[in-house]
Amino acid sequence: MRIVQDVLRMQMEENLPDEGPETDVLEETEDDEELDTPWRLILYDDDIHTFDEVINQLIKALGCSVSKAEKLTMQVHNEGKALVYEGKFEECLKINSVLQEIQLVTEIKG
Repeated sequence: MRIVQDVLRMQMEENLPDEGPETDVLEETEDDEELDTPWRLILYDDDIHTFDEVINQLIKALGCSVSKAEKLTMQVHNEGKALVYEGKFEECLKINSVLQEIQLVTEIKG
């Protein structure tokens, strides 16, 4: 009986269509391009901090001029938010941590 089953199985395998050579399936992985995508740090308006507090913290976080910090602060006040940094993720985190020292409302987007 075992021999009959083996013969039947071999006949069935011979009649199967050729599936072609084995192929590997490549899975999509995170590219270096995604790591190089610029990250954006956004500062949002709040009703807690004074203009001077925000200006001073921006100067501390960004190392920018008083004039640039004032411009950004006015933009946050007038528009509700401002893009304060665009670049590498690590730098966004560093700047963000300084802004959050006084609990400014921020968001990092990639």
